[in-house]
Amino acid sequence: MLERLKEDIQTIFAKDPAVKNTLEAILCYPGLNAIWFHRIAHWFYEKRIYTIARIISHSSRHFTGIEIHPGAKIGRRVFIDHGMGVVIGETAEIGDDVLMYQGVVLGGTSLEKKKRHPTIGNNVVIGAGAIVLGAVNIAENARIGAGSVVISDVPSGATVVGVPGRIGLGFTTKEIQALEHGKLPDPIADTIRFVMKEQEKMDTRIKKLESLQGIVSQADEQVEEKKREIEQEFNEGSGI
Repeated sequence: MLERLKEDIQTIFAKDPAVKNTLEAILCYPGLNAIWFHRIAHWFYEKRIYTIARIISHSSRHFTGIEIHPGAKIGRRVFIDHGMGVVIGETAEIGDDVLMYQGVVLGGTSLEKKKRHPTIGNNVVIGAGAIVLGAVNIAENARIGAGSVVISDVPSGATVVGVPGRIGLGFTTKEIQALEHGKLPDPIADTIRFVMKEQEKMDTRIKKLESLQGIVSQADEQVEEKKREIEQEFNEGSGI
């Protein structure tokens, strides 16, 4: 047990550069406190002492701002950074080395007494305010962008952004561990860029055909200006 507590504290030092010492980690990290409370509550839950389990989890919610149902299964080295507003449902399962930020919800979508909350694989990162609903599977090394809403399975190594969540480009384990939040893809913007590029190719081919036929057409300056504005907007949004 002592080794497990040490491991939890070391996880904070590994994943948060703001922590200065062990005492600060123990007293000032509600995510750590919530995990410790949950282990006690989960023990009572496994023994079918449900009321005491719920009282402990409810007390933890009041103390930390993090609500974890005592029935949830949480792996090792899980770190809830900041944590306020995090909700983890009864049948949720979380693997090892998972990193979650404030406002994350692992919620259910059914009233039936069955598996109704997400399963989170190892080494998954879930950004602030992200919501994962239903008995979906988020495979290992996946990354959920801040504010995303995920309602379907996510394959290993994929990155999901948007509402509803869409799969963008994959990230390496090294990038996930380095917290490269500024590199989250925008699949909608990528699609629009692709369409505009294909449109430009088509325009070029049409102009060549017109030239061969001796046809002279005038460019629509308003359309060209609008295209330039759209390109500039998306380039600025992507940090280019």
